Amino acid sequence: MFPFRLSRIFTNRWLALLWAAGICWMAADVAGTAPDKPDNAAVTDATGAPVSKDDIAALQHAVEDLEKRQGHP
Repeated sequence: MFPFRLSRIFTNRWLALLWAAGICWMAADVAGTAPDKPDNAAVTDATGAPVSKDDIAALQHAVEDLEKRQGHP
């Protein structure tokens, strides 16, 4: 797979740095970067439907009510 033995990579500092840079480059190339979201992007749920502030408040109230029933402070 490699044209030389891997144990020889770390005998030379510059070769080790070059190898590490190649690994980082490959990782960035494979993973890529996330596209930038615009600042005015609407909040959506898992289905892609928009979520209003009333929906968020109702969910927060339901979680707080559940915590009170279970005896959490």
